Amino acid sequence: MKKQLNIAILGHGPIARYVIEQVIDESPIRILALISRESSLHKAREFANNRFSVHTAIKEVIPKPDLVVDCAGHSGLTEHGPAALETGINVISISTGALAAPELLGKLETSARTGGAKIKFLSGAVGGIDSLLAASVGGIEEVRYIGRKPPLGWSGSRAEQSCDLKSLEEPFVHFSGTAREAARLYPANANVAAAIALASKGLDDVSVELIADPGVSRNIHEIQASGTFGDLKFRVEGNPLSTNPKSSALAAMSIVQELKQQASPVRF
Repeated sequence: MKKQLNIAILGHGPIARYVIEQVIDESPIRILALISRESSLHKAREFANNRFSVHTAIKEVIPKPDLVVDCAGHSGLTEHGPAALETGINVISISTGALAAPELLGKLETSARTGGAKIKFLSGAVGGIDSLLAASVGGIEEVRYIGRKPPLGWSGSRAEQSCDLKSLEEPFVHFSGTAREAARLYPANANVAAAIALASKGLDDVSVELIADPGVSRNIHEIQASGTFGDLKFRVEGNPLSTNPKSSALAAMSIVQELKQQASPVRF
């Protein structure tokens, strides 16, 4: 008999809703609760519709979940991640870009040691992370990441300060720098850059270009790496969630797959 995996989910936006739809009838995964901002409690309760409880803090969830699933972005991980880890609850997250703030990484590590828990950052919207992790054992000399989206895919980001996204007629590089800078300046868009960096040479040693390109209709992620292992080139052309053009379908799917893996006696 499979052991039940009790989970609490941070957030109730498009990614959280996709995850819930995919696992709510998936045995032996059981959704205990949603964690919401105080200002969004009414919407969260409306969405939950009595299928699970809604709270503003992990400590309010009874019984204690086995796992907290971060679908709330940088702010949600910063607020609730350490609290979960301190109380012995494991965490999974796609908010890798939040680690651009060194104090958060330290806090997560300290909290995890205190509670005897672990946090796992998922591959999210990109692939090739397993290869980068393996390659880093032998030594990686250079890693470059290029993120390319349709212009309106950068709406609401810092890109709006450097170009008119609505009138672009050719590709425009609106950021060139390190993965740490990208994650800090583009908190909603550069989790991929941070994931690639942390799996390879680190946030300050991976070069990043972010491009608004009117000639593409998908979010395109390109990784180039070289080292003692050889050379690696990886490209993902990702579709957004049908419910939100700014959210990666693959990122949401990576959370669902991890939950199924954790609930299974055989893992890949």
